[in-house]
Order: sequence, then structure tokens, then C-alpha cells
Amino acid sequence: MTRTMLVLGIESSCDETGVALVRAEGQGVPRLLAHALHSQADMHEAYGGVVPELASRDHIRRVVPLTQQVLEAVGVDRSAIDVVAYTRGPGLAGALLVGAGFAVALAAALGRPSLGVHHLEGHLLSPFLSADPPAFPFLALLVSGGHTQLMHVQGVGQYELLGETIDDAAGEAFDKSAKLLGLGYPGGPALSRLAAFGDATAFDLPRPLLHSGDLDFSFAGLKTAVLTAHRKLGPNVCEQSRADLAAATQAAIVDVLVAKSLKALKQTGLQRMVVAGGVGANAQLREKLGAACARRGVRLHYPELELCTDNGAMVALAAAMRLQAGRGQASEDGAFDVRPRWPLAEA
Repeated sequence: MTRTMLVLGIESSCDETGVALVRAEGQGVPRLLAHALHSQADMHEAYGGVVPELASRDHIRRVVPLTQQVLEAVGVDRSAIDVVAYTRGPGLAGALLVGAGFAVALAAALGRPSLGVHHLEGHLLSPFLSADPPAFPFLALLVSGGHTQLMHVQGVGQYELLGETIDDAAGEAFDKSAKLLGLGYPGGPALSRLAAFGDATAFDLPRPLLHSGDLDFSFAGLKTAVLTAHRKLGPNVCEQSRADLAAATQAAIVDVLVAKSLKALKQTGLQRMVVAGGVGANAQLREKLGAACARRGVRLHYPELELCTDNGAMVALAAAMRLQAGRGQASEDGAFDVRPRWPLAEA
């Protein structure tokens, strides 16, 4: 692709509706022009987790106003859009269908092509929108929702899976542990806030697969250990003990993520690393991994904090970079599907 292209991105894989517009010029890194995001966290909090039907209905309400908001912020008419991108998967089937259906319908109305992209590829490439973008090749730690993976990234669409979770992901460990501690939804940020007041050494929690010799992860056993420790504290647990257990839980998750990342860096010989996904916003992970990488001379890259969660910017970016690399085939026939389960290697 050599000409300037405006790509609209629609994200609706779970409980955030995101819309964004990026401009791609030649082979340069696409630039984010504007993005808008609506989180459903308040709506789902009463249920302690995402209710798929409610999520889908809310995406329907939000996607058109958010699209209008983005276009007005940039000051362009929708007729200026060249490609409409959407999250094809993985995610909740109903939620994905809302974004995909809207994106393809809009593209058809404009006489433009549409392109479905992989949710995790969006996260993986999102640091390219930061003030300090990475360069290929690099090691990627993807810690998004139900996914924890280490990838050797050689270029757009060139991803080698090095290790992944065999049960609960890091994000699930944060959320489920937070629920056990009686914290709100979403649990990860709530647990991290409480952990700031605790002593991480007050509880001896396991670091699953820390010395397994491979690059896989497992956090289900940690969740069970947190449950056991919380039950031992009894029904009248004091706030300090809850904070200590939160701190110990966070430390266990971070220790495993850091150790496995360092092992992957050593195994691959890479000197550049990307951390992406919601857990990538965790302050302790950034501090410990940042210090470890600095000691080894490894450049560490993150997306901007506002782009760590699900968002339309990463969808538009992934589509634009796919097209630039000649690895994306935009469709003009109005047909689409979604893939709730979709390995990144098949993208």
C-alpha cells in the first residue's frame, strides 16, 4: 500500500465498545487520529462478571454514537473512510456479531471494503501507537482477559507461540482472586488497589510452573491457594489481612510473568520486548519487568495506558498494518463471520 488510507476500527469482543480512526501513509507506522470507548463495567458489576446478552445489547446502543463521535472529532465525513475493520474474534459470539454486522453494513453502504482482524493481534501491535513504538522482531507477552501467551514476533502476521496458559490466565487469576476477597468487578484493578496497602510476604502462595523448564503458565492452583488462605482467615477477616492476601496474590502472578518472560528472552536471544493487554497496565508488573529488562539491556515497550484495555484503536491499527504488509485481504462482497475461538497462529 502506497497511498494514504483512513481505516475505521470497531471493537466489540466483550464488555467494551471501541471505535477509532487511523491514517496509514505508505509503509510508515499508522497514526491514531481519534478514538472513543465505552466500558460496560458498571453494568456488569452487579452480576460479578460479564453477562453476554447484556453485553451484546449494550454494543448495539453504543456503536453508532461512538462512530459519530470519532468522525466528528477528526472532522471528516464517513465517505472519507477507505476501510472498515472489526474484531472477528476471539470473544463472545453475540458481541462479536454486533461489531461485525455494523462494520460490514457500514462498509457496504459506503461502497468500501471491510476487514476482520484478530483481537489478540490488535493487542500485540498496539504499542506501535505509543510514543516509543517497537521494531520487529520482538518478544511479546500477551496478558489479555482469558489469554496469557509468549510470542516470538518477526513481523506482521509472523507469530510463533512459545508458551501459553494451560488453565486460568493471569487476568482470570486477578479477577477470580478479587472475587474471593469480596472485591468489585472488574476485579484485577480492585485487587491491585487493595494490594498497595498490604504486605506481600504475609502469605506464602505458590508460583505455579515457575520451574517447569518450559514457557507455559498455570494460575488455577494459585486461585485455589488464595481460596484456602481466605477461608482460614474466617468470616471476620480484618482489612489489613485482606490487603496482605491481595498483595501476596499480585506478587505471585507478577513473579511468574516476569520469570517466564526473562526465560523466553534468554531462549530467543531477543533484545526487545512488548507487553500488551489489560494486565500490562499493572504497576507492579511494569516496575519488576522494567527493572529486570533494564539490567539485561532489553528494550521494553507498552501501549499507552488508555490503550491497554480493549479498544477500537488497536483494531484499526492491526487492519492498517495488515494491509501495509500485504497480509490482509479486505472483502467487498458483504459476507462476514465471527470466530469466538480463534488461535492467533491461524490469523
